[in-house]
Amino acid sequence: MDGKCVTAEQILTEIGIDLERMAQKVADAINTAEAGAIIDQSEEPVRDAMAELRRQTYQKAIDLLSKSQQDFSP
Repeated sequence: MDGKCVTAEQILTEIGIDLERMAQKVADAINTAEAGAIIDQSEEPVRDAMAELRRQTYQKAIDLLSKSQQDFSP
């Protein structure tokens, strides 16, 4: 890749608000589930929140890499 890399710190900077939103969705899902049914009622919303974070993180990492490569293009 000729030195045109993306760092974990750059990705964390980009996804900070997305990570906070995901954590809030997880907390909401767990806190609104009925006692005795926490896993059953929260598992799908948590899985969906994690999937969305994964998609957003990957897209932002690709965008960062693309920008990095353009910035160093001759």
